Amino acid sequence: MASYLELSPSGGLRERVEESLSRLEACSICPRACGAHRLAGDTGKCRTPREAIVSSYGPHLGEEAPLVGRYGSGTIFFTNCNLECLFCQNYPVSQLGEGERVSREDLARIMLWLQDRGCHNINLVSPTHVVPQILEALEIAAQSGLHLPLVYNSGGYDSVETLRMLDGIVDIYMPDMKYDDEDTARELSGIDNYPSVNRAAVSEMHRQVGDLEMDDKGVARRGLLVRHLVLPQRLAGTKGIVGFLSREISPNTYLNVMAQYRPCHKAFRVPALERPVSSYEFRESLSLAREAGLTRLDSRRAMQMLHPDETGADYDRG
Repeated sequence: MASYLELSPSGGLRERVEESLSRLEACSICPRACGAHRLAGDTGKCRTPREAIVSSYGPHLGEEAPLVGRYGSGTIFFTNCNLECLFCQNYPVSQLGEGERVSREDLARIMLWLQDRGCHNINLVSPTHVVPQILEALEIAAQSGLHLPLVYNSGGYDSVETLRMLDGIVDIYMPDMKYDDEDTARELSGIDNYPSVNRAAVSEMHRQVGDLEMDDKGVARRGLLVRHLVLPQRLAGTKGIVGFLSREISPNTYLNVMAQYRPCHKAFRVPALERPVSSYEFRESLSLAREAGLTRLDSRRAMQMLHPDETGADYDRG
């Protein structure tokens, strides 16, 4: 049973809705805390007004195996983002704003539709800047029979204060851990303090839900999954990230080490990002994770994508 069903509709969940909406008056939902009056229609750093904007939704078979199961993960892709990643592969949605505004009633109907399709969970993609809108819709959907666990699938730049409002509501957290270095985060994603904010957020997520738990069919029920995209020239700082996860979170952390990086959007502004990740770079990242003591590594799809080649032959392997 999803955790939010244990909250009283007239008590705990309603209180969270009201608290989150009040923080839209001078927006502090994400760590940027830009102060936009989103209830009045201002858009702030995330370029999102009072209503959430959705680009697409549906059963998704391409997510991590514990989310997909047999019938797919019920993904809802929210438009816009609080990061400005130069290499974003989904930039028409995250940066250019493709999508349509949805009311809380419409968003609730989407959740229920995904449940009717047999999906194993409601996978909220890029939810960081629309937490209040999600909670409003969840309140309606839960009263109409929604019972699937929620997946909070974020870029990892999340406010601990906002995450605490989700304690007892979200069952599965799936954040990115993008960078270990502030200067790199500033250059590539336009954010000053990503590593420290990201680590605090992942720590809070793990405090709430613990290590990933799955049912007897291998479908996730509760817990933390972390995504880490390997970048060329070690720009993602894999060694620092896997060390943090093993030491400060848990050596049993479920980590998806990803090799999907391809030059997109504005990546060609940075010479190091002008090529895909090489097989060597990816395998090195896996080795670093194992050496750090992490035991639950998901890299099967990435290994299938990569083949021995000379990509990045000039890469310093020392």
